Amino acid sequence: MNRSSALFLAFVFLNGCQMMAPGSPDAKKPVAETTPAPAAKPQVYSSFTPDTVVSLLTAELAGQRNRFDVALDNYVTQAIKTQDPGVSERAYRIAEYLGADQAALDTSLIWSKNDPANPDSQRAAAIQLARAGRYDESMVYMEKVLQGQGDTHFDFLALSAAETDADTRNGLLKSFDNLLVKYPKNGQLIFGKALLLQQNGNTDVALKLLEDNPPSDGEIAPILLHARILQGMNRGKEAMPLLEKSIKKYPDDKRLRLTYARMLVEQNRMEDAKVQFSSLVQQFPDDDELRYSLALVCLENKAWDEASGYLEDLISRDSHVDSAHLNLGRVAEERNDPQKALTEYAQVGPGSDYLPAQLRQADILMSHGRTADASKLLASARDAQPDYAIQLYLVEAETMENNKQNDQAWTVLGKALKQYPDDLNLLYTRAMLAEKRDDLSQMEIDLRAILKREPNNAMALNALGYTLSDRTTRYAEAKDLIEKAHSLNPEDPAVLDSLGWVNYRLGNLDEAERLLRQALERFPDHEVAAHLGEVLWAKGNQREARKVWGKALEQQPDSPILRSTLRRLTGSETL
Repeated sequence: MNRSSALFLAFVFLNGCQMMAPGSPDAKKPVAETTPAPAAKPQVYSSFTPDTVVSLLTAELAGQRNRFDVALDNYVTQAIKTQDPGVSERAYRIAEYLGADQAALDTSLIWSKNDPANPDSQRAAAIQLARAGRYDESMVYMEKVLQGQGDTHFDFLALSAAETDADTRNGLLKSFDNLLVKYPKNGQLIFGKALLLQQNGNTDVALKLLEDNPPSDGEIAPILLHARILQGMNRGKEAMPLLEKSIKKYPDDKRLRLTYARMLVEQNRMEDAKVQFSSLVQQFPDDDELRYSLALVCLENKAWDEASGYLEDLISRDSHVDSAHLNLGRVAEERNDPQKALTEYAQVGPGSDYLPAQLRQADILMSHGRTADASKLLASARDAQPDYAIQLYLVEAETMENNKQNDQAWTVLGKALKQYPDDLNLLYTRAMLAEKRDDLSQMEIDLRAILKREPNNAMALNALGYTLSDRTTRYAEAKDLIEKAHSLNPEDPAVLDSLGWVNYRLGNLDEAERLLRQALERFPDHEVAAHLGEVLWAKGNQREARKVWGKALEQQPDSPILRSTLRRLTGSETL
């Protein structure tokens, strides 16, 4: 091939991951708790025939146009034809990205055969063979990874395998057990097996394996996994001494201290978490993820000055800018400075923080009697960001409803549905508002329209069933709707509450009590508590009913359903 073609093709390959969506599967795995992989070495490619060059260029162009089927076919063909490590690796990456199992297996074997010194190629072959159920062959490649690894590649093998299907994990567990017979004290194998066990839900076995095999010096991943398993078993307090001891031993390890700090947050030890995140920011001053986490912990601690300082630092560093402005708006609201809050929220651009910022602006304006200004703001936002138009209509209606402007919210939803008549979120929102307006006919029309298009929409089934059981005497029809929602979402506490309530209406008090207890255990909500208390009252268990209501009132003393239930059954709104 001529030199210009070679140079152009090299450029295509070296930039391929930017040109096409498929990348290394490791990039999609949670590898934060392992040592980072070494930087990839520049790939050296063979000289290709003109036909091969054209085929590979066609593949890259196809990838740019999202025709990954063409790209995969060309790359697999050329991997087989050329046996080139770079081509086969690229073919493998595309195949794995697309979930083309057979192509991924074939190309991983070509890659591993022609690049035997590369642990990534051996790892890819091991995983693909295990996925195909060829466990004995997989073990051969796993052993090559084990023998040729530095400190990280077997960690990556385990992490990659852990995120696959259960059959692959079970197959790899067999291979790990066989390898452990030959290498019984190998820390990487022990970690890999424990990780696979944990991913399979065998947490007790995984925990015992880690406890029976303390990690060698410098092995951090098993410590983190040990702590994570304890946390997942609701034994987070037991993980803390393990992490504290490890931090003393490895004071500069970022992963240990970060895991410890996050567990402190999960245990609501915010002041201690703030100390840890502060230490992390001092150790790693260029890590803005840590700085943002510290800002959030300060917010939870109501340390407004500190939080503002870190958030302003992030803005000056051009990092997490929208989130920083959103949270600075929150600080301003806490300090009763609505104008400052509006200024901060207005600087939030499109993205995940955009709608919350619009909602807060609208709420501030409406709560200060400036409903027209709020509507004007949201109308301008819809013009500027048409992709958010439906959500912004929902924000406007929700904010009006929250500020007791139901008629205005009804008008907004009507306008939105004229523009977007098929949007199910708008229909559902109008149905819920119709119920509050005692317009049960419109509520049913809207929910039936949703169910006509989505017969298995559990939320609509439950909403209609509950309203029919609560506001009408159509109990049998309501029960059918709710039972269908329950078959779709059997653990949903809202559905359990509805099913308990319709059984109460039908006189099935024992079944109603059973279901409502389940609902309250999963979601200690004031409405569920009102329902359970009423069933207990009807069964003559008035003492427990008062106890259930009293506990709920402690959490939500202004609950209208609790107050109305008490008034109706006891003659007083207080216990």
